[in-house]
Amino acid sequence: MESVNLAIENLTSPPVLAFVLGVVAVLIRSDLRLPDPIHTWLATYLLLAIGLKGGHALREADLGDLALPALATLAVGIVVPILVFASGRRLLRLGLDDAGSLATHFGSVSVVTFTAAVTFAVAAGSEPEAFMATLVALLEVPGIIVALLLVSIAGGASGWRSALHEVLTGRSVLLLVGGLVIGALATSEAYARVEPFFVVMFPGLLTLFLLDMGATAATQLRSTKSLTPPVVAFGLVAPLVLGLAGVAIGSLAGLTVGGAAVFGAMTASASYIAAPAAVRIALPDADAGLSLGVALGVTFPLNLAVGIPLYLAFARTLPGA
Repeated sequence: MESVNLAIENLTSPPVLAFVLGVVAVLIRSDLRLPDPIHTWLATYLLLAIGLKGGHALREADLGDLALPALATLAVGIVVPILVFASGRRLLRLGLDDAGSLATHFGSVSVVTFTAAVTFAVAAGSEPEAFMATLVALLEVPGIIVALLLVSIAGGASGWRSALHEVLTGRSVLLLVGGLVIGALATSEAYARVEPFFVVMFPGLLTLFLLDMGATAATQLRSTKSLTPPVVAFGLVAPLVLGLAGVAIGSLAGLTVGGAAVFGAMTASASYIAAPAAVRIALPDADAGLSLGVALGVTFPLNLAVGIPLYLAFARTLPGA
């Protein structure tokens, strides 16, 4: 009953409803889309805000409390792309590049899914650890590296070194890591001066961003023909399995109920910002519509509507909750 109530609460939240509105706008052929510069500005704002809040929390955090969750994050970043790559090759019968692309997307993390999970956990009274943004920065890159290395080792890819450079110097990583550094170095007084913009306004701007993401997801689904039933089934089942496992791992790593739930959402998510850029360089023959279609058109809305409340409900059932 609790999971049903959490699901209803999540489905009726402004960010999720805004995402649905964006989907509906595409279905009825409306021109409701944000201009590209506004979309880019919002993405920049969200990434920097997450980094700043994480860095500020890191400044006051006990590094002993962070060590085990950080190790768990790195382990997830290594194991998940291996599992997804093997599933893509053996279960979905994908080619080497397409399996590598799928592993790259699922091996990384969706910052927007993370943000939605934190917002939901706080609203549900299970606030996660403030240093969770640090874990996001740790998870974004290793999964991409491992996935590209898997393809390279198998002999089907070239240029992975360039892709690695692209990931490490890309906007998302620089904003997250740069925000962490700024937040960690800034004094409490200096941070308080920007807090109204980067903290108080955050939920409203996230809602606006998800409105555009809904339209983007619907457009992607309409335009691609690569989402076969087995691929769609993978995009629905894999996140839930990975997410529930992530909740258990987060709990074992010492995270609170809210922290474990958010960690599960991170594990279940698939990147559609950093990963596509890396794939475009390292795996030019991969079908971009397949991986991006699954990540943005299937897994993202699944986590947003069903996964996040499920992970929180599961976290509350674990010992010590």
